[in-house]
Amino acid sequence: MSNLGQFSPTYDPRAVQPMRDELTRVGVLELLTPEEVDAALAKKGTTLVVVNSVCGCAAGGARPGVMIALQHRVIPDQLTAVFAGMERAATERARSHFKGYPPSSPCVALLVDGEVAGMLQRHDIEGRAPQQVASALTALFDSHCTRPGPSIPREELEKLVPVQACGSSIPRFGGG
Repeated sequence: MSNLGQFSPTYDPRAVQPMRDELTRVGVLELLTPEEVDAALAKKGTTLVVVNSVCGCAAGGARPGVMIALQHRVIPDQLTAVFAGMERAATERARSHFKGYPPSSPCVALLVDGEVAGMLQRHDIEGRAPQQVASALTALFDSHCTRPGPSIPREELEKLVPVQACGSSIPRFGGG
């Protein structure tokens, strides 16, 4: 456990679980290790990568925006996420695949055969309603994706209630 400080989560894992659940409930696979990131991003086809975050302003629009976008008629072949501040090594590895883009939390990338085809960074998300985020994503999907959507039935989506939490209110993780 010598790397515990470097790679331990920033926030209490129980407090961020609802933020994880928002995405996994719509079919997004969490990538928890650098190896999982590399394996997922090496696959051919289209891959959505969400860099999840506790930020209430931007992530509070990003996650619901992704959820809405995944109701579109076409969606990416793979739906993945890493969580900034939680699985740090996996997040760093995912960001290393976003050549030409500075680190941003949250952000949403669409990769085609491992190359970034489009990216919504924090400044593209912050201050926008989830529907606006979804519209930007579905425009990317229309240009690059062929997998039929939605990721889950609309009735299931309508049962989900997005988390409205501010990152400053999320308890820091004591570790150890």
